[in-house]
Amino acid sequence: MRLKVSHRTEYNYDQPIRYGLQRVRLWPASGPAQTMLTWTLQIEGAREEVRFLDQFGNDTRLLSIDGEPHTISILAEGEVETNEVAGISGPHRGFAPLWLFQHETPLTAPGEAIRDLAAGVGDGGEVERLHRLMGLIRERVAYVPGTTDTGTTAEQALTKGTGVCQDHAHVFAACARLLGFPARYVSGYLMMNDRVEQVATHAWAEANVPGLGWVGFDAANGVSPDQRYVRVAVGRDYREAMPISGILIGQAQERLAVHITVEQ
Repeated sequence: MRLKVSHRTEYNYDQPIRYGLQRVRLWPASGPAQTMLTWTLQIEGAREEVRFLDQFGNDTRLLSIDGEPHTISILAEGEVETNEVAGISGPHRGFAPLWLFQHETPLTAPGEAIRDLAAGVGDGGEVERLHRLMGLIRERVAYVPGTTDTGTTAEQALTKGTGVCQDHAHVFAACARLLGFPARYVSGYLMMNDRVEQVATHAWAEANVPGLGWVGFDAANGVSPDQRYVRVAVGRDYREAMPISGILIGQAQERLAVHITVEQ
């Protein structure tokens, strides 16, 4: 399937900026699940200082901001050919060793609720257990936007019983690690069946299964990623794979607007 993606992020400030840095992960890589056909990254109001692959293999740009620009615009767009691989993205690659993905992070640290959920998965084959875990998370954490934020932990979301795709991915990664699987967070895009315009990127989780490599599980939708998915960045949690992050020095007030379209 050939997907066309447009992702515009715009920051508006009420006064000049003393200094700011932004880290941008918005460049998808080719792999077993997808081939990047065309892609551009247009930046206005900021300077690209350096481009590098981070420890997880994500294409990363470091932008600097200072002075008069009151609007920073970042537009990522292009076309990606996706393949049907049953959610399998292949063997582990990147600079980070596989064992690193078995370690918890502040957002995925297990508490009593996470441990109880993992214990309820039961026995069976490796892939079977992971699908069962995905189903349990979908039952326990209802998709309700606005009930969590980027600082909500997996334990908090599971206890609350509501969240969004980011929370589903965090709960899955936390439980999968308790079950003995290296697990990671994936950020990217999903072509919706009922709309083209979207207000946020998508997220899901992957577990590393012996003999298969990384296998994806989208608990928010109850499926393994198919041809509607475009993967962009990975990390142990949202903070390590988020599309844009940064710091701002000064008193300027920031207003953010995001516009995304994904279509065939």
